[in-house]
Amino acid sequence: MILAFDTSSAACTAALFDESGACVARSDELIGRGHSERLVPMLAELLDGRTATRILVGIGPGSFTGIRVGIAAAHGLAIGWDAELCGMSSLALLAASAEHEGEVAAAVIGGHGELFVQQFNRTLEPTSEIVNLAPSAAAAATRAALVVGSGARQLVDARGWGEARELWPSAANAFKLPHGLRGLPAKPVYARAPDARVQEAA
Repeated sequence: MILAFDTSSAACTAALFDESGACVARSDELIGRGHSERLVPMLAELLDGRTATRILVGIGPGSFTGIRVGIAAAHGLAIGWDAELCGMSSLALLAASAEHEGEVAAAVIGGHGELFVQQFNRTLEPTSEIVNLAPSAAAAATRAALVVGSGARQLVDARGWGEARELWPSAANAFKLPHGLRGLPAKPVYARAPDARVQEAA
């Protein structure tokens, strides 16, 4: 079995797949906060005594705390089960929720009033780098008409055109991602420069 889960957003989402990639069980809950309390019981309910030989975990960007909770749980399970562990792009997982035939931009509210944004084509291959920008700057850098995620409305309002959908990642879409976006190192992607910077010498 293959277990996938993501805790990078207000959603806590997990899914179980057979070796062919078919989803056999899923759970999606919009909880806001509290991933550390909800994730393990959710996984226990989903697994129902089963174990996995492979684990896919969302690595962000998104909620700093949520990402750390998910990755820590994934590492613990991988050690306990001697399972293969890979990271998957949380923004690509979000874009997959759109089920859109054209280009889509995933926009997630980050810190300091900024948005994490990345664009994807119809096969969910990235067509831009991950950026972390104020809504106005993100709007200028985004060409996809459809924008999804917690920051979609801010981006579309700043741009003045397009469609905003407040969607959330679903682990059930893990195998819709290109292999390269679900075979990443299981390490956090924060996509933001440190707040404190060393001052350059005069």
